[in-house]
Amino acid sequence: MPVHDDRVLFEFLLLEGAQAGLSWETILRKRDAYRRAFAGFDAAKVARFTAATLRKLMKDEGIVRNRLKIDSAVGNAKAFLAVQRDFGSFDAYVWRFVGGQPMVNRRRRTGEVPAKTAESDALSKDLLKRGFKFVGSTICYAFMQAVGMVDDHLDGCFRKTQKR
Repeated sequence: MPVHDDRVLFEFLLLEGAQAGLSWETILRKRDAYRRAFAGFDAAKVARFTAATLRKLMKDEGIVRNRLKIDSAVGNAKAFLAVQRDFGSFDAYVWRFVGGQPMVNRRRRTGEVPAKTAESDALSKDLLKRGFKFVGSTICYAFMQAVGMVDDHLDGCFRKTQKR
């Protein structure tokens, strides 16, 4: 379902980056721990995390203890805040990549759902240019699906017929 709340957009961006190379189920089980560890997904607070905070996070068994992913969350928070300053909100920035409306696809089988698209390529390229990490095109496409920018629900799925 379409998301337009910057805090939720930051949450999904952070979680998608953490998920890289892991199952989504693993990250969902750790979501509450991530919420606690990353200040309720408040980008301004995460951007101010200190080296001591990062050392503490590396010991937190509730999250993925990968130094690059933890460091990227802080760097991405800083880049996120810069995007908010430049565009008024992250929402205004990110939804431009789909023309401000969800892209609704007609898929019959899971195998028809791509891992990435031209839109996710463009988003990834722009995020990387702005200093974001763990935002490859496949991660961006998963993010776009998670926040409702792309509707890849299969034909016949109950979500396909729900109002947006």
